[in-house]
Amino acid sequence: MNFEQFNLDSRLMTGIKKAGYETATPIQEAAIPAAVRGRDIIGTAQTGTGKTAAFVLPILNRLLEGQRNVTRALIVTPTRELAEQIHDVVKALSAGTKLRSATIYGGVGPAPQVKALREGAEILIVCPGRFLDLVNQGLARLGKVEVLVLDEADRMFDMGFLPDVKRIIKTLPVERQTMLFSATFPSEVELLAASSLKNPQKIAMGISRPAKTVTHALYPVPAHLKSQLLLALLKKTDTNSVLIFARTKYRAQKVAQQIERAGHKVTSLHGDRSQGQRQSALKGFKDGTHQIMVATDIAARGLDVESISHVINYDMPDTADAYIHRIGRTGRAERTGDAFTLVTQEDNDMIRILERIMGSPLKRETLEGFDYTAAAPPKTDHSGARGRGAPREDSRRPPRPAPTPKSYGRNRLAPRKPR
Repeated sequence: MNFEQFNLDSRLMTGIKKAGYETATPIQEAAIPAAVRGRDIIGTAQTGTGKTAAFVLPILNRLLEGQRNVTRALIVTPTRELAEQIHDVVKALSAGTKLRSATIYGGVGPAPQVKALREGAEILIVCPGRFLDLVNQGLARLGKVEVLVLDEADRMFDMGFLPDVKRIIKTLPVERQTMLFSATFPSEVELLAASSLKNPQKIAMGISRPAKTVTHALYPVPAHLKSQLLLALLKKTDTNSVLIFARTKYRAQKVAQQIERAGHKVTSLHGDRSQGQRQSALKGFKDGTHQIMVATDIAARGLDVESISHVINYDMPDTADAYIHRIGRTGRAERTGDAFTLVTQEDNDMIRILERIMGSPLKRETLEGFDYTAAAPPKTDHSGARGRGAPREDSRRPPRPAPTPKSYGRNRLAPRKPR
């Protein structure tokens, strides 16, 4: 189905063509007609399927008629990175119109955001914390909001934002269109949906399994050899665009430093970085200045770079859902990608869960020539494989005995050809 078949306002075709949109994705094909009709929507879809355009285009189509210079659409999202990416889509698709949009989130000065509120940007893309602060100060006029989008509601729940979201909703007109998108539906998100949407149309594109374009491999390794194995893997891997996930911001920064010392062009994305540093890191990773990015889960659902060839889990994530969204950063737009995960014995339970979801065993690999028998260094007051005493961004598990090398499978890693 092409975009002309949606019968959208002709003024939107300029942005659609400039953005290179030709054939609608399944989520767009299902959601756009319902949203244009004004239906409330509960949507689930695999990451990278075009979900953002599925709600942005109906919003733009609606706002082209009616009052200007007043906020009429509110998009609430969990992270600054995702807010900026949605904003980029809004700006691209509204290129043939005079509609204005603005982002509101913490970590930056509020003056431009207050100005956007006073001038009445028609579309606001916000993170809950900063926006609720401005609402409480009486700076946001929300009485004319016609459309509310709650994007990645489960992620907002994980980050503790649902109470703020509920407070924001109470300030909005009861008569409005609401669209809620969530990868999973814990009970709290289900209650939010039940209280916020009216007779919603449910659109599910299936996110229970990772994309078929991604090849998975587990690399069992003693915990004290993780960094050495990671560096050895990078030597034998096409590193034009590699995203590495660590469990904590301390570990992400430490791993990035180790990779840099090994001679790679690397950056990092985690909670201790300022907004300017985050934006610089994302820009550098997208344009190839940095070939490797080490990140915490703050980037798992917000990073939109189609050319990522490899995702490496330095640490196994705590949930299967987090794994799916991490590795969803590669294998996008019908490209192929690889997901490597460094695992220790403490990860066995999560491995079993993932294998049940995927319906088959995950391949265990070893790296030829790597010494898995090297002894662990003596413990010191400042070390600890999990960064003891470091600032915490999420939970850490206690160390357990390392697996024995004899159980490792045959190595099948080969240098990758450029895509």
